[in-house]
Amino acid sequence: MPTVAEVLAARRDHLETDNNRIFADGCRLALIIEGGGSRGVFGGGMLQALSDAGLTGAFDAVYGTSAGALCGAWMLSERVNFGMAAWVDQANLNRTVNLAGILRGRPPFDLEYLVHEIYSRIAPMDFDAILNSPIEFHPIATDAITSEPTDLRPLFDDVAGLKQALAATCCLPMVAGSPVALGDSRFLDGGLTESVPIRSAVEQGATHAVVLRTRRLDERSESAPVVRSVVGDAYIRLAVPGAWRAWRDRGKQQALEEAAIAELGDHVLEIRPPLDAPTVPGSSRDSDLMTRAMAIGRQVAQAALEQEVGVGTR
Repeated sequence: MPTVAEVLAARRDHLETDNNRIFADGCRLALIIEGGGSRGVFGGGMLQALSDAGLTGAFDAVYGTSAGALCGAWMLSERVNFGMAAWVDQANLNRTVNLAGILRGRPPFDLEYLVHEIYSRIAPMDFDAILNSPIEFHPIATDAITSEPTDLRPLFDDVAGLKQALAATCCLPMVAGSPVALGDSRFLDGGLTESVPIRSAVEQGATHAVVLRTRRLDERSESAPVVRSVVGDAYIRLAVPGAWRAWRDRGKQQALEEAAIAELGDHVLEIRPPLDAPTVPGSSRDSDLMTRAMAIGRQVAQAALEQEVGVGTR
């Protein structure tokens, strides 16, 4: 079976001469986008590089968790640059991530405003394009009843359901309010159980993958302060006891994901921020920092595509 670099190069060549997206390589190529809140701008910059290289149409499916799902949605709406500009807009950041919102009865991370105001009115996302895209969209969330990572794709087939799915994959416990109802269950942020949804992609038949990471190689999962961990534990046990197992085991996810990526060998291309990239806190509202991180993500992805795939950007 060909390497992921060979699949990407062949599909890029095919798309340049034929728009039918009928690939004869027998592979299922997945794009995997890590979550991470504000850190997701690294992944957004990497998507810009894929777009520059004419490769966004090469994938069979996009899997994303939390911020990674939002990035994937912008890609499938064919508005990556527009969406990333909206992401780092200071006014949008201040309104979406706002601790003072607690005083007005709003959660610190206002999902309602993000999905139903910014993405629907201020910086519109083309939801119909996502639903009609030939590339499958698989946002991942955590089932608040079973504590299992869940692919939300089977649970939406219209714009209203898609908006609910985007809210569900980003619904951090305590920070973003109550679990989001979708289908017959309620959901929390997918990062509790699968921040890098490589396992879901492989379970559903992916043979090759491009994995866009938002953490540097030397950057481990963020550890919450003891007080926040204790409060979070108490909140989960009281408000969503079904999700307590996911909350308890969330620190184990990174090792599982790293192992799953390693198992793919040369069937995976993993792109990470460089070791000298700045640390972007998941709740950052620093537009300048995030804009710089996005540019770094774009640059490192461009370099990876040129070196590993043998294609430049256009």
